Amino acid sequence: MKISFGNLYPSTLGFETALRDIEALMENSIESVHEKFPPHNIIKHNETSYSVELAVAGFNQADIDVTVKDGLLIIKGDKSKDDTNIQYLHKGISNRSFTKTIRLADTIEVKGADLESGVLKISLENIIPESKKPKKIEINGIKNLASQQLNSLTT
Repeated sequence: MKISFGNLYPSTLGFETALRDIEALMENSIESVHEKFPPHNIIKHNETSYSVELAVAGFNQADIDVTVKDGLLIIKGDKSKDDTNIQYLHKGISNRSFTKTIRLADTIEVKGADLESGVLKISLENIIPESKKPKKIEINGIKNLASQQLNSLTT
């Protein structure tokens, strides 16, 4: 079922992009219910710093590829051949191939990736352009208007 917020809130002038992003997130979360491997965390450290952590035990740097394309963070893992000489009595650590895709906002930039102790940590930064930062708007009134007129007369 697809919910269109644009139809629910027709008076949201200028928020069409944000509403489309919310719709896309909802669609992605519905589609990705079955995409559970590898387990991951998305962490917000502060207003501009985030990270994605993936549990990739048994994978090494050569087995993992991290790319950004068209606003998507794509993490692929392809485990090299298993040692066929090992006889497992129980194999609980999965080493199957995976692809994890995370949609990034236009202002999110990938800063780097580290692999340590079976956890892949991808650092992200939210770079807010000046045009998107809040700015204080001065409110003009009779008092301000009078002082502006006085200043213009003296100059």
